[in-house]
Amino acid sequence: MPEIKTAGKPLNEAKKAAILIHGRGASASSILSLSSYLKLDEFALLAPQAEGNTWYPHSFMAPDQQNRIALESSIATLETVWKQIQDAGIKPEQVYFIGFSQGACLSLEFAARNAQKFGGVIAFTGGLIGETFQPEKYSGDFGGSSVFIGSSDRDFHVPATRIKESASLMEKMGAKVKTLLFDDPEHTIRQEEIDWVNKNILM
Repeated sequence: MPEIKTAGKPLNEAKKAAILIHGRGASASSILSLSSYLKLDEFALLAPQAEGNTWYPHSFMAPDQQNRIALESSIATLETVWKQIQDAGIKPEQVYFIGFSQGACLSLEFAARNAQKFGGVIAFTGGLIGETFQPEKYSGDFGGSSVFIGSSDRDFHVPATRIKESASLMEKMGAKVKTLLFDDPEHTIRQEEIDWVNKNILM
């Protein structure tokens, strides 16, 4: 069983849940600290911990074989968290995915592989995973789910081209996508991103 840190409302008392997914080298505890900035007071918060603090060993755009085993294990971890939330009776449209960097990539990847009406997908610096862009991997209909992707327009790890490709694919799958690309080189979460998400997705 994966290690899952929890915060916020108890799962059996909450009507909404958020799965928070940390970045490379970070931890479940560190991503939970985002709840101080996001409007998550009414949520059950679940943050899985990656083994060795990384969800997959190489770049999210490395040759697929290099990340395959670790990536599938990480997707399975998210499936475990998803099942816990579903078993608690929380509807998919009340479930939110929130990730940064590796966690943002994983959030988008899991959501696109299992597209349905979610509460929202919030990706702070991320794109769909793979050496090349592979639309055939994804299926389902987001049914108007809100998807947010914010990043630098020249992030060292996540090219803006992959962010735009990911946004376009998810729009074709029925998501309402908002991208905010900032004119700075920082690999971080900006206050403008927090403000947009609080106003438009977590209101």
